[in-house]
Amino acid sequence: MKPPKNLDLKQDRFSKARGGKSTVLLITCKKCGEDLAVYQKDGPGPLKRLYLDRLVEPTTVAGELVCKSCKKQVGIPYIYRDEKRPALLVEIDSVVTKVIPKNTYGR
Repeated sequence: MKPPKNLDLKQDRFSKARGGKSTVLLITCKKCGEDLAVYQKDGPGPLKRLYLDRLVEPTTVAGELVCKSCKKQVGIPYIYRDEKRPALLVEIDSVVTKVIPKNTYGR
């Protein structure tokens, strides 16, 4: 799973509140290694939730995020109370993240 070559990172009040630095992550299932998503993460720290408006691939998620290969539940839908944003709460130790270098998707 790869991000599009001409990916424009979202720059809005949420990314600016986290320092304005964004990275693109490849998220894989820890159990089987299947690629699950490409995600724009704003700010430092571990991955706790996936905001739906930051998902690059897949562009939409209906309900839970489940690994297609091993059927492990990876994310549970909820509304992040502090920002009132729809997100997926990432199950602890269910995913592995890898930073995708900017030269593979930037303009």
